[in-house]
Amino acid sequence: MSAHGETSFSGRPFVIPLPDSGAYVPLLNPPQGVPAMRSGLVTLAPGAECGQHTTGSHEEMIICLSGAGEIDVEGMGTARLSAGQAAYNPPNTRHNVRNTGSEPLRYVFVVAPRVCVATRDGS
Repeated sequence: MSAHGETSFSGRPFVIPLPDSGAYVPLLNPPQGVPAMRSGLVTLAPGAECGQHTTGSHEEMIICLSGAGEIDVEGMGTARLSAGQAAYNPPNTRHNVRNTGSEPLRYVFVVAPRVCVATRDGS
């Protein structure tokens, strides 16, 4: 397993170091990353936001590393987000992350295609 920030998909596990600076740092991004997944490290200054967007038909998980903020999901309300918490955004939902704290808000996002899994009853 590589621990040197290898980001080309070789079918082998790898480790990516998280930098201490930068407003946005891609971690996994096709075609150089894992083929069906995108990921990045975002740092928002106090009062800043990432901007209203959607991930289309993909799901998104946001893992808060430090700071405090809120996530606003169109039609579903606003939820507070802080270090040690994760937030899920379903496909086709417009959302925005905003730093409401007094220090930088750092989070990792992971976006992947939605996979429908059949249950035992076939639904």
